[in-house]
Amino acid sequence: MPSSDRLERCPEWLVWMAVAIIFLSACFPPPYLMDDVDATQAQIARTMLETGDWVTPRLNGIVYLEKAPLKYWLIALSFAVFGVHDWAARLPIGLGILALGWLTLRMGTWAFGARAGFYAGLVLATSIGLFLFTRILIVDVLLALSVALALWAYLRALDPQEAHPRRWSALMAVSLAAGFLFKGFIGLVFPLAAMGLYALATGQWRQRNFWQRWRPVTTTCLVLSLTLPWFVAATLRNPPYVDFTLTSEPGQYRGFFWFFVFNEHVLRFLGRRYPRDYNTVPRLWFWLSHLVWFFPWSLFLPGVARLRLTRRPATRAEQMTLLAVVWIGFVMVFFSFSTTQEYYSLPIYPAVAVLLGAALTQEGRFQAVGRWLASGVAALAALAAGALLVVNWNTPTPGDIAQALAKSPDVYAVYTLSLGHMGDLTVRSFAYLRVPLALATVAFLVGAVGVHLARGRRAWLAIAGMLTLLLVAARLAMVAFDPYLGSYPLAKALVTAQRTHPGRVVVDNQYYAFSSVFFYANVKGALLLNGRTTNLEYGSHAPGAPDVFLDDDTFAKVWRGPERTYLLVEDVHLPRIEKLVGVETLHQIATSGGKFLLCNQPKVQEEPHLSTQRNLRKVLP
Repeated sequence: MPSSDRLERCPEWLVWMAVAIIFLSACFPPPYLMDDVDATQAQIARTMLETGDWVTPRLNGIVYLEKAPLKYWLIALSFAVFGVHDWAARLPIGLGILALGWLTLRMGTWAFGARAGFYAGLVLATSIGLFLFTRILIVDVLLALSVALALWAYLRALDPQEAHPRRWSALMAVSLAAGFLFKGFIGLVFPLAAMGLYALATGQWRQRNFWQRWRPVTTTCLVLSLTLPWFVAATLRNPPYVDFTLTSEPGQYRGFFWFFVFNEHVLRFLGRRYPRDYNTVPRLWFWLSHLVWFFPWSLFLPGVARLRLTRRPATRAEQMTLLAVVWIGFVMVFFSFSTTQEYYSLPIYPAVAVLLGAALTQEGRFQAVGRWLASGVAALAALAAGALLVVNWNTPTPGDIAQALAKSPDVYAVYTLSLGHMGDLTVRSFAYLRVPLALATVAFLVGAVGVHLARGRRAWLAIAGMLTLLLVAARLAMVAFDPYLGSYPLAKALVTAQRTHPGRVVVDNQYYAFSSVFFYANVKGALLLNGRTTNLEYGSHAPGAPDVFLDDDTFAKVWRGPERTYLLVEDVHLPRIEKLVGVETLHQIATSGGKFLLCNQPKVQEEPHLSTQRNLRKVLP
């Protein structure tokens, strides 16, 4: 069988295998759930399952009104089926990526043919950006899935050759509703804007057949029937019911409706939301970073210019090209006028992958240049990774990687961006990353040699193989970062200590600083020292909110009291705690990643009823 015929049959299992190796296997620890957003999302879902309140998310007993609930529902259902585990929390995101890979492959196949669909699936499955931005339990990849499905269903519903336009129209409506329940109004705005721009560009909005196939009335009714029950219930359970204030300030509680609609959407878009617990990446970097998120596939972007872009699309390929362009364009321009994070553009990834998949089927000089560049950059990267390996070959690695990182004192400017911790890396820190560094070196060599030697289309398989190995190496590197980015060892120590010597728990700083301890130790009602800030501040002013916040003076009294108390604190805040209560009152239970679990009573304590017996002293772990 000729090689071209074999490739036309496109072994789709290669796409599934890449997704399984890179993403599904990563559901299982290590690494464990991280502090900050990651474990927080899992704990919200667990609370929903335990309390039976599937309407209002809560953190440590405080209402958390920022996000729509569908992701929490999926994680809670996963917990209900498999039990409360970190891998069960990750499973909905992992399966969502699998579904997104399948959808991208099908979209490319439908529009450009089997080979383009296969390439599109490979591009998405091995995207560096998709890997980076799905390492935490954020909802954006599920939003990308709902947006992509809605827009493909839209094209299918309008396709004159489609035998079941009503089914596709109904699927479009369900996808729109899912998008809203994943991430609020932008789950509707993105696909509807792309649909509207497409209809305007093609002039189809003037045609009666367009409205008959799109079925706006039925679509609207279906979307409302799926989304309104939760929205109305959340509004009624969290009064005041309606408030249209367009300012946001501390200490004011205006209910769910105002916070979700105005603070989380309107004021966030305008950069006037309070609390200002987020940052924004520079506009130029927001645009150019996609060359990195899709590297080295992005080297073949010139091939996209060969696709026919017309306002009168006559073929499926032309229809998909036009829709993908307005889809990408609207999302990127939208965030160019708002605050943004590196991962906010995830909804355009399927469109980018489909266009790149089609471009890779194009013949031309750009392919030879792209392959030459990909091979050269991979060779240089292999040299750099190998050099880091050699330099750190004999470097001692005491403790964990936290000791070799350069933690920034400017928490807001650095760590409020998704990839802020990348700047903590030092040359010495790579000594803790020898295994992933070695695997990365091999991956780059595979890419450099494979792309250089491959003829024709097999070069794409060499690139996909290089990226698969590279992303596996990145996952191994995250295992080394585990003590720094999470607090799993401290959670284990707390559980063990609480088993023999129960006591209350105090967390220094905000909830997010030790959110993985809340999940793994299932901590409830912990006291937060100076933690009335960021995401919990608004809910803390709600009627009936639990009083779990301490200031320094109250904490000092609690710590010096007779009740056993455990404190979780980061090293940068430890001097302040020492000054507050005295070094002699701080008894270390465990330390990991530059964080401490302390107790106000000695580590070794004699049980009162055993005080007269020798050799029966209880020792806290």
